[in-house]
Amino acid sequence: MATDDDKKPAEGAPESPPLEPIVKKKMVEGDHAGAHGGAWKIALADMMTAMMAFFLLMWLLGATTQDQRKSIAEYFKPTSQSNVRMSTLAGPGGIGGGNSLMDPDGFPNTAKRTSFMERDTPQSEAGQTKDNGTSKNELNDKNPSELSEEERQKIAAEADKKNFDKLEQAVREKIQENPQLDKIKDQVKFIREKEGLRIEVIDKADFSMFSLGTARMQGRAETLIQEVAKSLIGMPNKVAVRGHTDSLAYDDGVRSNWSLSGQRAESTRRIMAGVGLPPSQFAKIEGVADSAPYIPENPADPRNRRISITVLYQDTTAASKNNSE
Repeated sequence: MATDDDKKPAEGAPESPPLEPIVKKKMVEGDHAGAHGGAWKIALADMMTAMMAFFLLMWLLGATTQDQRKSIAEYFKPTSQSNVRMSTLAGPGGIGGGNSLMDPDGFPNTAKRTSFMERDTPQSEAGQTKDNGTSKNELNDKNPSELSEEERQKIAAEADKKNFDKLEQAVREKIQENPQLDKIKDQVKFIREKEGLRIEVIDKADFSMFSLGTARMQGRAETLIQEVAKSLIGMPNKVAVRGHTDSLAYDDGVRSNWSLSGQRAESTRRIMAGVGLPPSQFAKIEGVADSAPYIPENPADPRNRRISITVLYQDTTAASKNNSE
């Protein structure tokens, strides 16, 4: 039987150190796992994609014309609402098919020059016919320095014809829209001649553009001239203004029919310049008295009193050839 003496360590043996209490520490982490996760990357990617789409849209709006934007909008319409063959438009037309979205050949309407060397007016595919073995598109796509003299004249003549047609239509519409001008619509004549498009504003027995013996233009006539001038703003063509009188002699000791017609032409020029027609667009201002009557068989006819505004051809050589054909 063991005694207390047996439980005592033997002499010389080292004593065991006292046991320390065991302490357990429980760590509770805060709820911030989201900051170290990947959710923010998805949100950032979505925001960057939206910004890229926005800036691409802004760039497209600034880099394309109204007709090109219309063509792009036409492309995104459902096929059932579009009369255009989608296989010929820009964008994917099947696996690996279609043209680039920014390829001009992919639009339903291609651009055509309206001024001498510009491309800004659409022309339908039906109008892209060939003439003398050269299509209009081929002429339009050429570098201006590569054009021959004949091709350059052809482009100028086509642009002038289109510009004249638009100008005449615009002036007629403005006259019809204004009840005051509609009363004198019969006094406005459009005549194609070798120099260009001549717009005649003619007097008659009960209508006179100017007060008797003066260069002061009456109200309705001034409004009409202003509308004509507004339609001319932006056109590349020069303008010539000519004043006419009838054969009734006028001489107050200072002025004659010659000087009076010249002053009326200058008065017309001032009115046109007053609405924004630049001085550089005027080519000639002159008065010819009764030397070029509108009614040759009756030089005293009131209709011989008139103002002629001629929109000149850009290329006189091409104009002469065009009129001779």
